[in-house]
Amino acid sequence: MEEAEDEPLFCERAAGIDIGKQMVSVTIRVPSDTRRGGRQQETREFGTTRRQLLEMADWLRCWGVERAGMEATSDYWKPVYFLLEQQGLDLLLYQASQVKALPGRPKTDKLDSVWLAKVTERGSLAGSFVPPDDIRRLRAHTRYRRKLTQARTAEKQRAEKLLEDAHLKLSSVISDIHGVSGRAMLEAVIAGERNPRALAALARGVMRRKLALLEEALDCSFFTPEHAFVLRMMLDNIDHYTAQIAVLDERIAILCQPYQRQIDQLDAIPGFGVTTAQDLIAEIGVDMSVFPTAGHLCSWARVAPRAKESGGKRKGQSATGRGNPYIGAALGEASSSAGRTQTFLGAKLRRLCRHMPRKKAQGAVMRTQLAIAHALLSDPAAEYHELGPGYYDQQAGTRRQARGHVRSLERLGYEVTLKPLAGTDPETGEIIARAAG
Repeated sequence: MEEAEDEPLFCERAAGIDIGKQMVSVTIRVPSDTRRGGRQQETREFGTTRRQLLEMADWLRCWGVERAGMEATSDYWKPVYFLLEQQGLDLLLYQASQVKALPGRPKTDKLDSVWLAKVTERGSLAGSFVPPDDIRRLRAHTRYRRKLTQARTAEKQRAEKLLEDAHLKLSSVISDIHGVSGRAMLEAVIAGERNPRALAALARGVMRRKLALLEEALDCSFFTPEHAFVLRMMLDNIDHYTAQIAVLDERIAILCQPYQRQIDQLDAIPGFGVTTAQDLIAEIGVDMSVFPTAGHLCSWARVAPRAKESGGKRKGQSATGRGNPYIGAALGEASSSAGRTQTFLGAKLRRLCRHMPRKKAQGAVMRTQLAIAHALLSDPAAEYHELGPGYYDQQAGTRRQARGHVRSLERLGYEVTLKPLAGTDPETGEIIARAAG
């Protein structure tokens, strides 16, 4: 038998914190005072009020704790993490699925804190990304704006279902029943107007080309006062949500003033807009040093395909797994918008849709957009350069010409090695993101 030595510890003085709603269990592990190379530990419980958490921070400092690790348990980790961060402690937040109890190991709050301390001192797991305080404040606003937008959309859908119940087929003629024309008709119906011709006459602009269809769709034979009462409440709720979203937009614009340059960079990406850029910065921040490469960012956001294979068989549908829902929603909207443009990303989506489902193709465009965003945010002087919808055709033509020239030289007895010029793309001489000037 050969003597084996343990690997050196990643952190000599570490702590593990098991998070609960009312109590936290904290274990510190430090070098032993009596046995060389040994370890000693102590576990204490603290409440989650500010006074008790400050006592815990003092206790950790007294033992010279260099790093503390905790599990992301619901939202209960946030007050503990933020207060300890404010006290200057080095913290690691672990994903819950990666630190859960091993099969056959007893599970208590104390044992969980001991396990977290051992994970921290050995450096077994990487910590999760926690944005800085200013980004967290922005994130609170952008996430609530998205929630309000979703609530308003749900209310609009309920209003459309109510109209179907009243046999008003307005949505079959007007794509947006809450636009200028549609809203005027709904307000008139609520006010008591039942004449289809008079209601159709409220149409504005291009809607006036559909007067005959509108008259048929606005037959109010089944529309009752009860329908009008509920519809009035629904429209008031929609207006309330719209007003709140407008207030949030103004507040978010103020919070985003330090990041205006980054927002302008992201706004140039096809499918992006100011709102999408604000949402993305609120989720990933502007410091890309936490994501060494675009691949790290895409993997973290779960927009990169993940292979899942066992016994030579591929399992699942190459799903990316659960990721940040707010990034997914923002990029989903951006990729869908990009598909309607005559740009490189629009051409890519249409090309991929020829041989795969649209949602899968949209996921590929989402990954490309996020990779471009990483390149732009990593370089303050970078700007987006549009390759154009004919990029793929041009790429294929360049390769074909190069192969033809190589074969011609080989027929003359020469061996050819192709090497792209410095600073140029090997295919077209261009790049997606490059420095200005």
